[in-house]
Amino acid sequence: MANSTFSGPVRSQNGFQSITINPNTGAVTVDATFGTATSVTTLAATTVTATNLVFTDQNHPTTAAINATATATAAEVATGYITSTSAAATTITLPTGTLLGAALGATAGTTLDLFVDNTAGANTVTIAVAANGILSAAAAAGSGAGAGLLTVPSGVTGIGCFRIMFSSATAYVFSRIA
Repeated sequence: MANSTFSGPVRSQNGFQSITINPNTGAVTVDATFGTATSVTTLAATTVTATNLVFTDQNHPTTAAINATATATAAEVATGYITSTSAAATTITLPTGTLLGAALGATAGTTLDLFVDNTAGANTVTIAVAANGILSAAAAAGSGAGAGLLTVPSGVTGIGCFRIMFSSATAYVFSRIA
């Protein structure tokens, strides 16, 4: 079959599969399936580098609830979606780079988008970083908006999206992206 090149988006309602066909037997092997539950079974080290591999799942079938000031576990952050319904001001401290990196299997270039949903809360949620977590330049400068805003208000505007970008297996930079 011929190769096809597309200049626009390619869409499917039922996902995509990357396959190889054995030239001797004709047996089809599914190498990767891309859909609502993305899985990759084989990656050739000569064609893919882990630092350029990014998967995002915005469906968040599992979420974590943190309703009081606490340090989030690596497993809670790894869900990508934290909710808070607290009536009191809450500070959520992220886990250390070492713990979060281990939970994610992180390498340099690994990213994770973290949503903090405070729409059902009655007070502000503040995000803080722990050891081996570094605030982005805007956040470190204390910018009141954009990438520097580390608080999530309560109510209808109370959703923040943050990006965790690993510079190594044990260190990350934390920034707000929405």
